[in-house]
Amino acid sequence: MVLNKLQKDSFLILEVIGDLDASSCLVLDTAIAFAMEQNEKAIVIDCTKMHYISSAGLGVFVSYLSDFEANGVYFALLNVNDNVKNILSVLGLEKLVNIIEQLPSR
Repeated sequence: MVLNKLQKDSFLILEVIGDLDASSCLVLDTAIAFAMEQNEKAIVIDCTKMHYISSAGLGVFVSYLSDFEANGVYFALLNVNDNVKNILSVLGLEKLVNIIEQLPSR
């Protein structure tokens, strides 16, 4: 997996390229932790080029949900493919995580 960091308007965009699994989720976890330390208020994971997500990858998102809420951080998954959407749906996570097709206006 490759992780690119981009800033667009008030959004920190973390672009995941490849598979987000147990061997790569620490990279994303570290990037989100750093963003939280920097008081980012809008974090978007760009899933356009993410092919697969494992339970470990999902665990990274879930582990931060309460921190996002407590700190008023907007968090969303952008351009999630159908395979990943199905996984989120089966686990009931689509009700907990914003899934968007484009960045909202801010």
